[in-house]
Amino acid sequence: MDAADDLTPLDPAYKTLLRVQLAIAALVLLAAATIAEVAIPGWTGAVWLPALAVAAYALIRVPLRRYHARGYSLAGERLRVVRGVIFRSDTVVPFGRVQHIDVGQGPLERVFHLATLTVHTAGTHNASVALPGLSHGDAVAMREEIRAAIRRDTR
Repeated sequence: MDAADDLTPLDPAYKTLLRVQLAIAALVLLAAATIAEVAIPGWTGAVWLPALAVAAYALIRVPLRRYHARGYSLAGERLRVVRGVIFRSDTVVPFGRVQHIDVGQGPLERVFHLATLTVHTAGTHNASVALPGLSHGDAVAMREEIRAAIRRDTR
């Protein structure tokens, strides 16, 4: 198998997207902590300060760890996707197994010009492999490269 050094990193804007997603979750956490602070008289800061510390850690450290724990390689008629901080996953998809390919964008991905490439394969285990954090142009180019390789194989 390829070394981790051979992997292509995701688009750097993916770190910002992760931070925005976590900031939305942190706002919900801090709103709940504020409600708890009001409900517990005399314990000023007992809930809010730990919630603030968790939110700050999540916003600073988690996006960097998730970003650096992902990568991909598109070579040799196969797509390799590596992901995971605690539970590592290294998935290889041979182009000959590909049924269809999607390029999707959620609302936040559109704001950051990012996309998720999803490769659907034959079979049931890992039948869909998603690769988020690609620039939209790279995702479309990868889709076209995989599609061209599939066409060459079917001729």
